[in-house]
Amino acid sequence: MTHDEERNRRWRLALGINDAEDEKALSASDMRLSRALGALYNDSPGLKGHGGLGASAPSVARWLGDIRSYFPAPVVQVIQKDAFERKGLRQMLLEPEFLGTVEADIHLVADLMALRGVIPDKAKEAARAVISKVVAELMERLEQRTADAIRGSVDRTRRTRRPRFANIDWPRTIQANLRHYQAGHRSIVPERLVGFLNHQHRADLDEVVLCVDQSGSMATSVIYASIFAAVMASLPGIVTRLVCFDTAVIDLTEELSDPVEVLFGLQLGGGTDINRAVAYCAGEMVRPDKTHLVLITDLYEGGDAEDLLTRLAWLHGLGVNVIVLLALTDTGSPAYHPVMAGQVAALGIPVFACTPDLFPDMMAAALRREDMATWAAGHDIKAVAPNALRDTELPTG
Repeated sequence: MTHDEERNRRWRLALGINDAEDEKALSASDMRLSRALGALYNDSPGLKGHGGLGASAPSVARWLGDIRSYFPAPVVQVIQKDAFERKGLRQMLLEPEFLGTVEADIHLVADLMALRGVIPDKAKEAARAVISKVVAELMERLEQRTADAIRGSVDRTRRTRRPRFANIDWPRTIQANLRHYQAGHRSIVPERLVGFLNHQHRADLDEVVLCVDQSGSMATSVIYASIFAAVMASLPGIVTRLVCFDTAVIDLTEELSDPVEVLFGLQLGGGTDINRAVAYCAGEMVRPDKTHLVLITDLYEGGDAEDLLTRLAWLHGLGVNVIVLLALTDTGSPAYHPVMAGQVAALGIPVFACTPDLFPDMMAAALRREDMATWAAGHDIKAVAPNALRDTELPTG
């Protein structure tokens, strides 16, 4: 590129994309950079002030991950501070009356998490209050459904007459106590309970590992996954682990008693090393045949893609129930690397997206070791078709 061409390129990036000529003159990489900056600095309606908090605004977490791939850390910090000012978050967090007018949702939580490093100390309590409110609403929506679905997947081959309340087999209990029907009270006195026996020893329990990509594009998925992990960790009969990653790996299993703390422990945005995260999870597995690895990622690998495929094939061969969710979002419409997804599917590993409302049923089916492709088809979910070719289009760093 000549000196004049480089100068013109820099001016176009500085001024933003204004017409078709600008688009033709910039490379695909420059176009992504320009859009990432334009989402913050353009003065279009809906990008500043109160409008910046609307559902139509670009996701802070998503584009923050983009700019980290283009700029060094000091520049990223400047852009973070500008985002806090220009997206309306400062006004929301520092003015209580404004906070009450904003409809807090999972997308706002993702934005607050992405920018928490630049939120002033006096505003952090307000940010925590917003996140706590959204988490409480999501827990209320999802907790009972998850508990009911997973409790229904306990070992039903072993029965007991002293079951826990959650494991009582009510149809058989009623049948066994029909002679104790009290006509005056129109009820049955269950003198003998029939139910299912939970596993008693930790070594015998099924273990669920949620391994979640926390890059900016996966912001909503990681929030939902964290909440589900917190719910499942409270249930008897299974052991639940939560491992999140970008280029580093963080094990949040010990924090699952408080989902708000889990979310504050996340660092949304940045690169992606899926292989490193899967390697960590593999190193923590004690009983592969009792382990369910739910890998939640868009499969844009910044690490060693070939080694990732080899490692996933190895785990699958050991008996680990590996499932790849391309997204865990309300829309269930993922953006993902199609070649890598096809390669993973070719290993015999199911690859599809899931909505939060379907996740409890999906997890219950996984614990029963059902065929997940059949489960997905039964819920009108299109799984990724296998791609038998290992070609050069695999994602690399």
